Amino acid sequence: MIFAHTSVLLNESIEALNIRPDGIYVDCTAGGGGHSYEILKRLGPNGLLIDIDKDIEAISACKLRFYNNKNVRFVHSDFKKLSAILDELGIDKVDGILADLGVSSYQIDNKSRGFSYMSDSAPLDMRMDASQDLTAKDVVNGYEEYKLFTIIRDYGEEKFAKQIAHNISVFREKNYIETCGQLVGVIEQSIPRSAQIKGSHPAKRTFQALRIEVNKELDGLDGFLFDAVERLKANGRIAVITFHSLEDRIVKHCFSDFAMDCVCPPNLPVCVCNHRAKGYSVTKKPITPSQEEIEKNLRSQSAKLRVFAKK
Repeated sequence: MIFAHTSVLLNESIEALNIRPDGIYVDCTAGGGGHSYEILKRLGPNGLLIDIDKDIEAISACKLRFYNNKNVRFVHSDFKKLSAILDELGIDKVDGILADLGVSSYQIDNKSRGFSYMSDSAPLDMRMDASQDLTAKDVVNGYEEYKLFTIIRDYGEEKFAKQIAHNISVFREKNYIETCGQLVGVIEQSIPRSAQIKGSHPAKRTFQALRIEVNKELDGLDGFLFDAVERLKANGRIAVITFHSLEDRIVKHCFSDFAMDCVCPPNLPVCVCNHRAKGYSVTKKPITPSQEEIEKNLRSQSAKLRVFAKK
């Protein structure tokens, strides 16, 4: 099995981790192992990498790629369970954590996974973890119209969300929506041709919204970030790559809060929160891909890297 994936902001994220040869590092979204490979290259015999992924196919691919490498441990789980994973491994603190959020190229390009609006006959699935119950088919056919509207509007930032949700509701009264192609047809009929942006598929935003809902990508992200910083050693770093404005906003606000000595409302005369800074944001502004990287990998164009260092 080949889990092909082009790692985004590869050099930038690896450099940001300041990898120590004897350190302990976590790749929260191992995918095809691109970032993991670069981390392992920098580890000495006493270093350790923990590869986590909720997609069992990704874990299987990394086990094959790093066969016989004594410096890596593999965990099939959701990275948001980081503290429980580290406890299970008997690890208290780590030197660095990398989280490359979003969907992998392998998942998009594998038609059977149902992520792509370019795969007409593919089943509507979109699960990163194939063992979970909820699929995109369940969302499209089972959610009430208003809930579909808010998901497509908020997660997809789609201006025609109301019309798309309504047309889905009308269509499914007579036909169960089974495939990506059926859903694309409904979406295309919902967006005026004059409003369809040249070079951008009209279903892109809706498919993104459904994927985020199916995999609950935003749920618990702030809790994960808090846990991750707590599990860092002094001078340890966490690097997070996002591909969506809502994800990036959560990371930005969390890192900002972590760097503040007080988070009380500004109108309070004295501090009552007892909050103390955990460290500092290494990146005052997010690092974005170079034009050269975007030209080589168009899917990288929305990526943003933010880095936080524990004091």
